[in-house]
Amino acid sequence: MPTRLLDTLLVLAVGLLAWQGVHWLAPDAVTSPAGTVARAAEMLASPRFWPHAGETAWAFALSLVFAIGGGLAIGLPLGLHRFSAEVGEPILVSLYSLPKITLYPVILLVFGLGLSAKVAFGTIHGLVPVAIFAMNGVLALPPVYARAARALRLSRWRTLAAVLAPAAVPEIVTGVRIGFSVTLLGVFIGEMFSSQRGLGFLLMNAIGLHDVPTMLAVILMVGAFAVIANAALLALEHRLHHRPT
Repeated sequence: MPTRLLDTLLVLAVGLLAWQGVHWLAPDAVTSPAGTVARAAEMLASPRFWPHAGETAWAFALSLVFAIGGGLAIGLPLGLHRFSAEVGEPILVSLYSLPKITLYPVILLVFGLGLSAKVAFGTIHGLVPVAIFAMNGVLALPPVYARAARALRLSRWRTLAAVLAPAAVPEIVTGVRIGFSVTLLGVFIGEMFSSQRGLGFLLMNAIGLHDVPTMLAVILMVGAFAVIANAALLALEHRLHHRPT
């Protein structure tokens, strides 16, 4: 059995034991792993659950498309020009460091309640890391790529689309992996604060009712999806970074 798989199973086992131990210490505050899984299975079997899951999935899909598309549209052109990148990177890093929750009242005023606000909030979380990694991916490419494009008399935008962007794919995938996680976080937070549907709404409703099994079941399902998706993207990233040149 590969060492990485053994390490993963060991971490999982330790986490489950710690979870069970917390349940024994505070049974009213934390349900057991088995009880949480049972509640999650019960929710998955309920027809009332799927409209909420579909709302979150749709909001997340739209947010991810806008975050990746917008991030590439910003980062790749900046990477073409080193001075523009030197000016733009501190601005992007500052925006990434800004607590996004402080912008949520403004987003609500602009987009109102509903799907559009959740999509906007998710997008602003994921756009910046994609832009930063795309920009740095282009900047880090060896100069031979640009010289080859000039020898072929390619235009600046043709160079970007046909030469530099494909060569920067490993760094772009890294940005997409990070953007994926924070975009999901943004959508989930948006649903928690101002939504009548979605998994975030279910979580807030369970908190209000002190329904601990439902709270942990929602967290478990969202966490499991995030971990599996991130593992797949990490495997793709590792493969791209170690592909033969």
